[in-house]
Amino acid sequence: MSQNIYFTPGPSQLFYTVQDHIKNALKQDIGAISHRGKAFQSLYQSTQENLRELLDVPKDYDIFFLSSATEIWERIIQNLVDQSSYHFVNGSFSKRFYQFTQDYQKQSKARTVEFGSGFDQLDIPEEAELIAITKNETSTGFSFHDDDLMAIRQQNPGQLIALDVVSSIPAVPLDFDLVDTAYFSVQKCFGLPAGLGVWMVNQRCYDQHARLKAKGKVTGSYHSLDSLKSNGEKHQTPETPNALNIYLLGKVAEDMLRKGPKMIENETNYKSALLYQTFEQHDSLLPFIKEKKNRSKTVAVGEVDGGNEKLMKYLADKKMITGSGYGPFKKDHIRIANFPTHSKEQVELLCDTIASFS
Repeated sequence: MSQNIYFTPGPSQLFYTVQDHIKNALKQDIGAISHRGKAFQSLYQSTQENLRELLDVPKDYDIFFLSSATEIWERIIQNLVDQSSYHFVNGSFSKRFYQFTQDYQKQSKARTVEFGSGFDQLDIPEEAELIAITKNETSTGFSFHDDDLMAIRQQNPGQLIALDVVSSIPAVPLDFDLVDTAYFSVQKCFGLPAGLGVWMVNQRCYDQHARLKAKGKVTGSYHSLDSLKSNGEKHQTPETPNALNIYLLGKVAEDMLRKGPKMIENETNYKSALLYQTFEQHDSLLPFIKEKKNRSKTVAVGEVDGGNEKLMKYLADKKMITGSGYGPFKKDHIRIANFPTHSKEQVELLCDTIASFS
């Protein structure tokens, strides 16, 4: 078994209980059960219930399982956008979601700022049916502050808000009153193999979907909202799903419940503070996000003087694998995941090792 510790921001280090859960899944033939049978229905229901409790998802939100967060971008456009959406873009992933709307020839608009920067204006065009926000921009380590999210909700009560929580939840709690739909994939904070996305929607999303259907709009095929809902009410999926990952997600959510969401949040805050302190005290490192309130607590991004190659190799030689910069910052940044699977001791060791680099 590898002795490396993966601080890469997704895929990342597997959650420390996953290996045992995989062994149990094989014993229970999870990979071979029918997705129309009672065993899968029970699995689906238990995973959904564990997630609802762990994330404090309100009862009027449904939880669906898809292939990835990238797929969910497309499903949001198909099911919830007739003509126009509005996107806050300050990183590679928020930009890519916006580009999806252009591929669909929507009249969507974006407020685009320099990657890693905050937004000085939060005004939303009246014609935008949906507002797309990335809570935690994995490419740059920028975190959209809850105060700004609340302001957008209060100023735009009639528009849908879609929140990307791919690399923040459950380490950073979410107030679902501020959004209409939120989504994530499992290879980051949940510490699972890639191949599963989770989409959460409220009644306002169904109402918009119904309006689009009434106008004769195409809202997708097997993963349209009405198909997901009709199958979900039977604890099933429209297609043959990734049953193994749904099982593992349910088990890891159960483990996290046992530890306690507040404990996970507190540990995340402690480890995050330690990482940024290490950046600030090192001669060759600076936090990329200058505004402290917008620094991600789950993906710490540092600018490395002279490039990241030597530092990343130094850490890799000591079995600590970190992420390089993303996109235009590939050679200049180091990205460090601070997910629930990363213990305080592991992050302390990482920080001590970075401090010894010269």
